[in-house]
Amino acid sequence: MKFYDREKELEILQTNWAQTTERGRLTVLIGRRRIGKTTLLTKSAEDESQPLLYLYVSKDNERVLTGKFQEAVEQSLGLQIFGQLETFAQFFEQLLKYGQQQQFTLVFDEFQNFLKVNPAIPSHIQDLWDRYHEKVKVNMVACGSIYNMMHKIFDNEDEPLYGRQDCRLNMQPFRINVLKQILNDHNPKYTSEDLLCLYMLTGGVAKYVAWLMDAKATTKTKMLRWVTQVGSPYLTEGTELIMSEFGKEYTNYLSILQLIASGMTTQSEIDGAIGKNTGAFLDNLEEDYGYIHRKQPLFSKPNSRNSRWQLDDCFLRFWFRFIMRNQALVEMERNDLLLEIVERDYERYSGLVLEQYFRQKWMEEERVTLVGNYWDRKGLNEIDMIALNDIDKTAVVAEIKRQRKKFNPTELAGKVTTLGKELAKYDVRQIGLCMDDM
Repeated sequence: MKFYDREKELEILQTNWAQTTERGRLTVLIGRRRIGKTTLLTKSAEDESQPLLYLYVSKDNERVLTGKFQEAVEQSLGLQIFGQLETFAQFFEQLLKYGQQQQFTLVFDEFQNFLKVNPAIPSHIQDLWDRYHEKVKVNMVACGSIYNMMHKIFDNEDEPLYGRQDCRLNMQPFRINVLKQILNDHNPKYTSEDLLCLYMLTGGVAKYVAWLMDAKATTKTKMLRWVTQVGSPYLTEGTELIMSEFGKEYTNYLSILQLIASGMTTQSEIDGAIGKNTGAFLDNLEEDYGYIHRKQPLFSKPNSRNSRWQLDDCFLRFWFRFIMRNQALVEMERNDLLLEIVERDYERYSGLVLEQYFRQKWMEEERVTLVGNYWDRKGLNEIDMIALNDIDKTAVVAEIKRQRKKFNPTELAGKVTTLGKELAKYDVRQIGLCMDDM
């Protein structure tokens, strides 16, 4: 699949490169696994006038890793660093000395792995960068996919690299209009069902989109068959992602995420299923990892207990709901039965995804200041989407259904009446949204 979108990120990276003629710059690039960080960096430096040194930080012995880096430097920059270097610090200083004369981009991919190689390496980088960055022409990019570790390295004021970054980019999945462009390029006759299925399976994560497009799985039927077939990377991706993120504690997190994906959205429900207090795990999943969010109904007070945990990542939600739950079928290679289960439950499951789709679409494309949904404590009144514009004092209240004929204007009006006080200052428009509006 060709390169799409990322114009803003490319512009920022190019600006950073231009500024390194004066001094070194450190950019921190963070994004979930498969989001397209490496592709973005490669694209930003495809001009031959911008030398790129790409170094992947594997979890090797420090001396072995440094040796690999020496080989990469000679291949990419033509710089020979002679002798067996014992430490990363020795290698890094040689690079910075070279950077006093030559301008180049230095990428450390999976930067957080330095903590596994030698926890002292960030301190060594800080010491050398403080000494050299005003004199070098090095455009250094620290790229990482494990959010909590990157957060610890660069945002914790007790850590050596705190305050050293000049720029931070948090890569997000493709926006909905980009997904439409990609699908149209590969299937100009695509339907709303095809678009919803692509969104449901990928959430706009670049690699997952590329897997499907490269496999020519551009319709709902082909997509579902491809992700469930024997040998599909979808079948193992979830486990690999969770294990790389959580390490030895992954089993507890795996169980909690699976419960949330299955519909258990309150801590009391999750505690009951796990058999212990999961508050610390839930807080970590939200604050350190960014996998889940505590969702509150619009207009609720900040400390309201009327909240639900939500797994926003479309891929993970699908993987836990269908792949993880039916792992026995995967192991037996009864992928035909796995596909049958996905197709059986598709309409109901995709209806919930459609709600998330429209809330995201409204945030990206409409003139709004806040988008959310609403439910009361008893669960009697639920509104799929409320989009507020506090500048113009307008509000859109929407019921979202797969088919327009299932929209009930009278029922929606009754729900809106219960929010009369909250919506009193807005000019309210009530609408029904369906797949025809995608």
